[in-house]
Amino acid sequence: MAPAAEIALLWAGFAATHMGLSSLPVRRRLVGALGEWPFRGLYSLVALAFFVPLVRVYFAHKHAGPWLWDLPRGPALRAVVYAGMGLAFVLAVASQLRPSPAAVVPGDPTPRGVYRITRHPLLMGLAVFGLVHLLPNGSLADVAFFGGFVAFSLVGAWHQDARKLALDVPGFPAFVAETPFLPFTGRETGRGLRELSLLALLLGLAAAVTVRWFHTRWFGG
Repeated sequence: MAPAAEIALLWAGFAATHMGLSSLPVRRRLVGALGEWPFRGLYSLVALAFFVPLVRVYFAHKHAGPWLWDLPRGPALRAVVYAGMGLAFVLAVASQLRPSPAAVVPGDPTPRGVYRITRHPLLMGLAVFGLVHLLPNGSLADVAFFGGFVAFSLVGAWHQDARKLALDVPGFPAFVAETPFLPFTGRETGRGLRELSLLALLLGLAAAVTVRWFHTRWFGG
């Protein structure tokens, strides 16, 4: 099987099991049979069973297949990638410092800070990660791998909204109405940026700089 096809199939399995197990009928049935914490353990094991091989296959076949684009790797491209990675890490860190009302343990549904930028900061951080890595990595295998982050994040965010609305989580309908799905598309993006946690900003940028510094050692060129 071609590497790109194998990567795409692993992404499909990861997404299908991730969202299938968390869908309301399946989750309720499994939690009823196993209990809450055993279900979470099963959920994590199934995710790893797809994600670990996915990463292994990609790193064994980086840049495999025909190149769909090959952008010049100059200062402009590097600046876009570095800025995008900084944004991705800041969104991800901010999501952990102030839990979402859609989290397993729901946080405060009052929109503030990063949630005025996007109501899915972790998933949108992953989407930005995938997007900026697509720019310098245009082979078919690269597109299958990094494009999978974008597709999974967008579909996963949509699925999470639908599931939490169906569960009628307190305060969640108003939260959805007042927050943007995609980053920087809401009316209060500027206010969200001003409210963004300084700690999230510093930790996110520090993580981005650290990953950039060790990128070649950890992940290769």
